[in-house]
Amino acid sequence: MHKLLLATAVAGALLLAGCSQSVSEYSNETPVLKLDQFFQGESLAWGVLHNWQGKQSVRFTAELCGSWQGNTGNLYELFYFSDGRTEQRHWQLHQNADGSISGTAGDVIGNATGQLAGNTLYWEYTLRIPYDGDTMDVKIKDWLYLVDEQNLINRSTLHKFGVTVGELTLAIQQQNKNADCAALQQKIKQLVPDAV
Repeated sequence: MHKLLLATAVAGALLLAGCSQSVSEYSNETPVLKLDQFFQGESLAWGVLHNWQGKQSVRFTAELCGSWQGNTGNLYELFYFSDGRTEQRHWQLHQNADGSISGTAGDVIGNATGQLAGNTLYWEYTLRIPYDGDTMDVKIKDWLYLVDEQNLINRSTLHKFGVTVGELTLAIQQQNKNADCAALQQKIKQLVPDAV
């Protein structure tokens, strides 16, 4: 009986290991995702957050605008949640020649790090989110897939103490590559006065 349990545990571990994915698996997928091209100018986004039970907990729309100087970029995000909240995030991003990505934002603890390969970006970071009148730090595992030149799908899982506590599905559509981000920055200042 003990050998049967051990064999079952090993088989389960191997099965789980076989189900994981690596960003390098997508290196031949096209179109190739380059953050300084997709997140240049204005974009719109639509998303749904599911809780740990898989139930829809909140929906949102977002306005995004990015601007780049060489390999360094600023991405401004303004979120409108179905529960009435309005939030913002300002990413400061760096894209290296080898496809590695790093970034910081006001509600991100430390640095976000990741890797581009083909049409895909995988990156991880710790995000401080509002929770029950306080805040909670959750680890985000973020997969972004470029579908075509104007459309990207983002699938994120949220983790606390190694347990998945939520999942986010987000669609982003590029609107105007030539847009200046000053208008969105001004809107963020008006709607989210404590924006950093």
